[in-house]
Amino acid sequence: MEKNLLIFGLILGAILASHAVYMMHLLMQNPNMVSNDLVGYVAMIVVFSLTFFGIRNYRNKYLNGFISLGQAFKTGALIALIGSTVYVVAGLSYYYLFAPDFLDKYTEHVLAMATRNGATPNQLDAKATELAQFKEMYKNPLFAILISYAEVLPVGLVVAFVSSLFLKRKPATA
Repeated sequence: MEKNLLIFGLILGAILASHAVYMMHLLMQNPNMVSNDLVGYVAMIVVFSLTFFGIRNYRNKYLNGFISLGQAFKTGALIALIGSTVYVVAGLSYYYLFAPDFLDKYTEHVLAMATRNGATPNQLDAKATELAQFKEMYKNPLFAILISYAEVLPVGLVVAFVSSLFLKRKPATA
C-alpha cells in the first residue's frame, strides 16, 4: 500500500506544486495579470482525479478487486495528504527562498482585480487593510502551513470521498 500511496501522492503533489510555483512566478512578474479562480479549482479537481486512479490501482493490484468504502477513502485521503504536503513544502519553499515579496505583489493583484470589477474606494481600502492583516499573520510559519493546506487538502478529500463511492466493491457472498 505504501508504494501505491507514494507513487500517486508524489505525482499529484509534483503537478500541484509545479502549477503553484508557476502561478506565483507569473504573478510576481505581472501583478496586473487576469486570473480565473474557477479555472484554478477545476484544474485542481482534475489533478486530484489521480486519487481515483490511485484507489483503483490499490484495489485491483493489492486487494483482488475489492475494497470497502472506508479503506477506499483512507487510501484516497492519504494520497491527497501526500500530494498536499508536496504542494505545501514546494510552495512555501519558493515563497520564503525566492519570492519573499509575493504577498505585496498579490495585494497589488487583488486590488487591481477589485478595481477592474468596480470596487469603490472604501471597498479598496477595506480590502487593502484585510490583506495587510493577512500578510502579518502569514509571518507565522504555522499559519502559513495551515493556510497552504487549506488551499488544496479539502478539495483532495472531497475527490477522495467521491472516488471511494464509485470504487467501493464488496466480494460476492455465496
